[in-house]
Amino acid sequence: MTRRTAAGRIRSMSRTPRRVSPGAPWPVQMRARLRTPEELARWLGKAGPVPWAADPESSGWPMAVTPYYASLIREWSPRDPIVRMCVPLREELRHRGLPPDPFDEEGHTVVPGVIRRYADRVALCATRECAVRCRHCTRRNELVTNANGATLAAADAARAAEWLRRHPEVREALVTGGDPLCLSDRRLDELLGALRAVPTVRVIRIGTRMPVLLPARITRSVCRVLRRHHPVWLNTHFNHPAEITPASAEACRRLVDAGVPVGNQTVLLRGVNDDARTLEDLFRGLVEIRVRPYYLLHCDPVRGAGHFRVPLRRALRLVAMMRRRLTGLAIPQFVIDVPGGESKVPLAPGAVVRWTRDGAVIRGPDGRHWTVRDP
Repeated sequence: MTRRTAAGRIRSMSRTPRRVSPGAPWPVQMRARLRTPEELARWLGKAGPVPWAADPESSGWPMAVTPYYASLIREWSPRDPIVRMCVPLREELRHRGLPPDPFDEEGHTVVPGVIRRYADRVALCATRECAVRCRHCTRRNELVTNANGATLAAADAARAAEWLRRHPEVREALVTGGDPLCLSDRRLDELLGALRAVPTVRVIRIGTRMPVLLPARITRSVCRVLRRHHPVWLNTHFNHPAEITPASAEACRRLVDAGVPVGNQTVLLRGVNDDARTLEDLFRGLVEIRVRPYYLLHCDPVRGAGHFRVPLRRALRLVAMMRRRLTGLAIPQFVIDVPGGESKVPLAPGAVVRWTRDGAVIRGPDGRHWTVRDP
């Protein structure tokens, strides 16, 4: 388990993990999450220290892994893609030079919980909680240091709705976090109802990794909640073919059958999915379970996640290979979120204006040029 010290640091406390079935109800799995590499090792039946892992306190980002997601690990080593995405590795400690908030989301926060980086849409951060603390998370530093409560308070939700009423140009709200499906059905229903009561908010999007990390959360009751507030779109976050399982496929089926279109935003991650065969298997598998590959995201330059970043030249070669191998339905748009920019920039070989000593100059959709650092 983890505890926060008086100074705000995260302290890992050793414990013997309770063996919970990967198919247990979602609240049970949330309570039984594994909080240190040693706990996870014991849960997997591995004895002894974990020399290649970092202590979560040293990394500055807590560790949390559901029993279901732990069950997808096939090799107890940093070569395993699931391990790389959920266990703090020593590599995190060597990549501390990047900014904690590369897109200045704090500076774009208009009222508590509401981030506005685009003219016609906002992100509403409903909670700081997640089922699994993904090591490449773009908000890993913000979610730890943000002084707000774990869940958006009712007063803040009302303030957000009032702000939206005063800004009719905002037509779309992305409910994000953390993971908004960590909320109870009742709390989620109230939040979506508050947004739907704003007549100028025409579309609600939900960003969640629950179908991947804890598919038991996609219950019939939560699908009924989502159905009540249509049009609702949902983007999830499969990064590797090993995450496509009968359980995650069933979770996506329930959502689609409830009338919720499901898209996927894959992050290109070094050592996880940065090869053509893995990406091909992933995108084909997603189409088979009725999940549309939407974005392939260049990993954000966030502090603690630099070891996941793939050089742009290699990334563009992978994109070219995908276009030769896959039907258009299975090819996501490769994009980079530009620090200081106002939108994601689609990346194709023609988007690079020139290569520089430490990165590239890329051309945005509006013709402006942006300089990006490259690992």
